[in-house]
Amino acid sequence: MQRLSIQRLSIQRLSIQRRRSYALFALLCALAGGAHADGRDEDGHRFAIVGHGFTDGGEKRLREALRDNDDNAVAFLVVTGIKGANEPCSDKLYQKRRELIDEARRPVVVLPAGSDWAECRNSAGRSNAIERLNRMRELFYGEPNTLGERKLALTRQSMSPRFRSYAENAHWSVGKVLYATVNMPANNNHYLNEAGRNSEYEDRLVANRFWLNRLFAIARRDKLEAVVLFSEGDVKALSQPTGLRALLRSAVPDNDGFAEPRRLIMSLAQKFPGKVLLVDGTRVRAKPVIEWHGNVGHLAAGADALEVVVDPGTKTLFKVDSRKVEAAKDQ
Repeated sequence: MQRLSIQRLSIQRLSIQRRRSYALFALLCALAGGAHADGRDEDGHRFAIVGHGFTDGGEKRLREALRDNDDNAVAFLVVTGIKGANEPCSDKLYQKRRELIDEARRPVVVLPAGSDWAECRNSAGRSNAIERLNRMRELFYGEPNTLGERKLALTRQSMSPRFRSYAENAHWSVGKVLYATVNMPANNNHYLNEAGRNSEYEDRLVANRFWLNRLFAIARRDKLEAVVLFSEGDVKALSQPTGLRALLRSAVPDNDGFAEPRRLIMSLAQKFPGKVLLVDGTRVRAKPVIEWHGNVGHLAAGADALEVVVDPGTKTLFKVDSRKVEAAKDQ
């Protein structure tokens, strides 16, 4: 009788242990599958973008932007440029901004702006663009991950032997969205009108062409829901002419430094079944909103530090958090 009681007790204990094991297993499966206690899909997230007009305010404004986007809700932060147009293009300033960004708790991706390199001049007043861009590459793009205390792994274009110089172009994924930076500064993509002075622009055009084709190939292969491209300059993809207008315009010589990337992005977007969101640091709109033409959207961050909500349950997938915008304006 006593032996039978001991056996029953052992079975009860085993049953309790099994139930606990099953519960733990179910929890792990739920977490692996992306389920949350509040029913939110794991692929839903948000990211922050600091427009170049914001960083024109110097170190104080940049520090504010990093601090305001340090909460756990932000998956990563993209900073458009490290300095304003009136600040010096000096190693000392570059190093100081690198140290400031390293203090951020969120993963930070630095997007190069024209004032960081393309508009820089030496003491003789001559362009110092290529040397300054190379220095930025050494300081901000030498690692296979984001800056800041928490890291996200990045794939840099410099990992391709043919394009070892272009470390500023990087891509990463969160959920079913592919994010990428493309070095296209706002000063007409650093296109120069003077004959024989466009070697940097032309070489970067080739690199960016390869990069854009690669990004959309990855997105199609992995059946992703969206591609988000960050650049300082606005390629004005939504104004790309079609039909007869496109034929007429293609026959006219054009000094538009964004003409080729604009045509390529729209061509690639037409073949991609998901959303394509173009985010730039220009100051175009008084109120930051996403404008859509078909599956292509455009968001200009301008002088704002914005947060964008990515919600797979919505038709447009992306939405600017207006509460964050109003809170920033009240400061």
